Amino acid sequence: MKIFERVAKYQAESERLAWSGNFRDYLEILSKNPSPAMTAHARVYEMIKSFGVETSGGQKRYKFFEQELFGLDRAVEKLVEEYFHSAARRLDVRKRILLLMGPVSGGKSTLVTLLKRGLEQFSRTDQGAVYAIDGCPMYEEPLHLIPHELRPEVEKELGVRIEGNLCPSCQMRLRTEYDGDIEKVRVKRVLISEDQRVGIGTFSPSDPKSQDIADLTGSIDFSTITEYGSESDPRAYRFDGELNKANRGLMEFQEMLKCDEKFLWNLLSLTQEGNFKAGRFALISADELIIAHTNEAEYKSFIANKKNEALQSRMIVMPIPYNLKVSEEEKIYSKLIQQSDMRHIHIAPHALRAAAIFSILTRLKESKKQGMDLVKKMRMYDGEEVEGYKEADLKEMQTEYLDEGMSGVDPRYVINRISSALIKQDLECINALDILRAIKDGLDQHASINKEERERYLNYIAIARREYDELAKKEVQKAFVYSFEESARTLFDNYLDNIEAFCNWSKIRDPLTDEELDPDERLMRSIEEQIGVSENAKKAFREEILIRISAYSRKGRKFEYHNHDRLREAIEKKLFADLKDIVKITTSTKTPDANQLKRINEVSKRLIDEHGYCPICANELLRYVGSLLNR
Repeated sequence: MKIFERVAKYQAESERLAWSGNFRDYLEILSKNPSPAMTAHARVYEMIKSFGVETSGGQKRYKFFEQELFGLDRAVEKLVEEYFHSAARRLDVRKRILLLMGPVSGGKSTLVTLLKRGLEQFSRTDQGAVYAIDGCPMYEEPLHLIPHELRPEVEKELGVRIEGNLCPSCQMRLRTEYDGDIEKVRVKRVLISEDQRVGIGTFSPSDPKSQDIADLTGSIDFSTITEYGSESDPRAYRFDGELNKANRGLMEFQEMLKCDEKFLWNLLSLTQEGNFKAGRFALISADELIIAHTNEAEYKSFIANKKNEALQSRMIVMPIPYNLKVSEEEKIYSKLIQQSDMRHIHIAPHALRAAAIFSILTRLKESKKQGMDLVKKMRMYDGEEVEGYKEADLKEMQTEYLDEGMSGVDPRYVINRISSALIKQDLECINALDILRAIKDGLDQHASINKEERERYLNYIAIARREYDELAKKEVQKAFVYSFEESARTLFDNYLDNIEAFCNWSKIRDPLTDEELDPDERLMRSIEEQIGVSENAKKAFREEILIRISAYSRKGRKFEYHNHDRLREAIEKKLFADLKDIVKITTSTKTPDANQLKRINEVSKRLIDEHGYCPICANELLRYVGSLLNR
C-alpha cells in the first residue's frame, strides 16, 4: 500500500536529517552558514518568509498564513512587520510577550497552531536547521560553551551573536563527562516537534489550587535525592517544564489571563532578561518566543488591575479581529464543513455566501461617509467597485473604527446553525434559504444576543436574503441565455461599432443593406444606463472605452467585453433585462407547454453542468426565481 511507502519515505528522510558531531564540527558548519545560530524569534520570522511574500497595493501578503486564515491580511501584516520582523532584528520587542487579543473563534488559536506546525516543518530544512548540545534537556545552543570573555572574538569571526549561559545540567556534564574540554562536547541536529516536546511548549491553565509551578519550570526528582544528596544537584532535577522544553522555539500560553498570578511572575525576567528561576539554581537562560491569546473582555479586566502593570508593560498586544470580507468568510465555512462528516451533502451555490453576508454585516460599523450604507461598505471591503467611491474612501473607512471586526456573529455560530439544519432535516442538499432560516431560528437560543441586537440581526438576515434574491435571478437569467458568450459578444461588438462612430463623428454601415446610418444612440444608452452612466458622463465613458481598445491593440491583444468590469456588467444586465419576461413566464408557469418544458430542462441542465447545482437545488432555484419575478 502507498500509505506504508509514504511512512517509510518520511522515516528515511528523518534519518537522513540526523547529524552528530563534536563542538568543533558545529563551528565549521557555522563558519559556512551562521543561520543555525539565529534566535527563536528570527527562526519564526524566517520560517514565515520562506513560504513567500507578495506585495499588492502597498500591502504585504504572507502565503504561510493563507492555508488556514482568511480575510486577516491587514492584521497578519501588522503582526509580522511590527513584531516578528522587529524581534528577528533583535530590537526590544523580542523582550515582550506577544498577546493575541480578539473575539471568540476569530482565528487566534489557529494562528498559533500554524506557527507551531510551520516551525516543525522549517526545522527539517537546511535553512531552518537547529543544533543542540547532545543530551541537554533544554536542547541548548552549543555556542553557550564559549566562555564570556572570548565571545566578542568568536562573534566577529563567525558573524553570529552569542547570548545566554549553559543550563545547570550542561555545566555539570562539561565538568564531569568532558573534563572542561568544550571541543569534545557532542552536538546533534534536533527536529522541532510538539509531540516530542522539542522546541515547543504549551501551557493551559487549570485549577490554581492543584496546578503546580513545576508545570512551567520543572521539578525535583525525589527518587534521586538520596543518590546525589542535594536538591541543588542538576542530576536530581527534572528540567521538563514547558519553559524548559520550549527553548529554541515557541512557548504558547493558552488563555493566558486566566492563569494564576504565580504562573505569570516567571515571565517577567524571561521576557526582559531571557532567563527564569527554577529550583535551587542560578537563573536559567532560555531563548523562546512567548505567544499568548485571550479575548477582549478578559484583557480589559486584566489592564484594569493595577497589580498587573509590570506584566502589561512587557506585552505587545496584537488585535486579531473577525474577517470582514464576504468572499473570505465563505472560505472559512467551506473549510469547516470539509473538516466535518457532512462533506457528502451538496451545498447549493451562493448558500454560504448568503450566510457570509449576514455575518459580515453584524461585524461592520456604520460609516460616517455620506451615502455609504453597510451594504456598499461590505462590497467595497470585498474588493467590489461601488460607483461614486474610490480606493481612498476605502482606506479612510478602514481607519474610522479601531475596533471594527471585534464584535458580531462568530463563524462557529453560523456553522452550528448549518449543522443543525443538516442534521434535523436529513437533507441531501442545502440552499441559501435553508441556511438563513436556520440562522434566524437560532437567534432566540443565542444567550449573548439581547433584544435590540436580535432586531438588528433579523434586519441583516433580510438584507442577506435580498442580496441572494438578486444573485438567484441573475443566475437563472444567465442560464436562460442560449450561448451567453456569443450573445454578449455580439451585443458588445455592436456597441463598440456605435461608440467608435459617435466619437469619430462618422457613420456605421447596416450589415444587411450596407447603407450608412447614424450611431444608434438608443442602443448605446440602453447599455450604459444599466450601470448608471448619466447623459453628461456618456461621452467620457465612451472615450475611455476607445482608449482601452487602443491600449490593447498596441500590445497585440484583442479587447473582449470581459476585459472591462463595468462594461461587462452593463452588457450582462442589458441581456438579462431583455430576457426578463421570457424567464418570468417560463419559470412561473404551473403547467408548461412542450416548448416551455424543453427550455426549463435545458436551463436546469446548464445550471447543473456549468454552475455547480445538483438536480434538487436547480429545480428549487427555478421555482424560487419564478415566484420572485411574479411578485
